[in-house]
Amino acid sequence: MKDLICDLITGGRFVDARNKIIEMNVVDIAQLIDELEEENVLVIFRLLPKDMAAEVFSYMSYEQQQFIIESIADKEIKSIIDDLFLDDTIDFIEEMPANVVKRVLKNTSEPRRNLINQFLKYPENSAGSVMTIEFVDLKKEMTVKTALEYIKKTGIDKETIDVCYVIDNNRKLLGTLAIRKLILSDDYISIADIMETSVIYVFTHDIQADTVALFKKYDLVAMPVVDNENRLVGIITIDDVLDIIERENTEDFHKMAAMAPSEEEYLKTSVLDHAKHRIIWLHQTATAFITQYGMETAGVRQLLYKKICQR
Repeated sequence: MKDLICDLITGGRFVDARNKIIEMNVVDIAQLIDELEEENVLVIFRLLPKDMAAEVFSYMSYEQQQFIIESIADKEIKSIIDDLFLDDTIDFIEEMPANVVKRVLKNTSEPRRNLINQFLKYPENSAGSVMTIEFVDLKKEMTVKTALEYIKKTGIDKETIDVCYVIDNNRKLLGTLAIRKLILSDDYISIADIMETSVIYVFTHDIQADTVALFKKYDLVAMPVVDNENRLVGIITIDDVLDIIERENTEDFHKMAAMAPSEEEYLKTSVLDHAKHRIIWLHQTATAFITQYGMETAGVRQLLYKKICQR
């Protein structure tokens, strides 16, 4: 598919290339773009329909995201950021250099910019830093019919509608309601009568590892996040949890390989970079051994390096 798309673009057959691309899954499109040479990246990205571009952007590597933001016009940046879910926007901004962040925020509406700045204040490994505010909230006084009509009007902009969250007028979390149960209930039943009041939730400053543990224990697909007054401020979805697990696994790989920490994913890091990170530990281990046993010679150090590397 990569060769076919490139051939179509080279031949100036942009409509045919666009038709082929939009038939693909957004994840596969992002992977395709990541594998292209820079001269074709912008061409293909600009061929995407507006409603698809932001979603593809959210799945692209941070390197390609940075390249695109640095290469496109301010109007195009605003279009992407406006259509991105807030948690994807936060993830993207946290990985970008200051000049890119400045340009993104400049092309963001003031209300959204305020939200972004609020999220960036949460500690790096907290539940608040990975939550999203794109969820469906309901009132317990609603009927099933009213709730479904409300979801149809507002659900298009939400990250998930699988689970709805019942709150009072002060936004305090009262319960949850699965969309399946809502659809299968009679129209005039009250939300208060069918919602689940035993809710598993986390606080904004709870550590992410505890959040992951709760997802595993209770087999959840989404979890509400509340502040210290039990007010609903966001939710964490299963895709956010998978991102956390991936980061933790990368850190574990580095520890098992006895390497210095790296921001890059383990399997995407070159052999040379792995060696650079590992050499610090190697030097420290050899020095500690020599200091303990008093055998400081070039031959002894070289032999120790060889033995340790074999491990």
